[in-house]
Amino acid sequence: MGAKKAPFYRVIVADSRSPRDGRFIEELGYYNPLTEPAEIKIDAEKAKKWLANGAQPTDTVKALLKKSGIVD
Repeated sequence: MGAKKAPFYRVIVADSRSPRDGRFIEELGYYNPLTEPAEIKIDAEKAKKWLANGAQPTDTVKALLKKSGIVD
């Protein structure tokens, strides 16, 4: 999401078989790197539920979850 020179990212749950910008299952939150400090808003309950069900976060999302204190 976002625009040219203005990035804005959504944190989502998607099936690994769906295309990169395709359909997703649920939106967990967002990440805005332009604000100072960077704004990370992720629903902790939903994230923990999906991780408990076996969802595998990408390296970037894992770092965001650590920064927001959801995962150790």
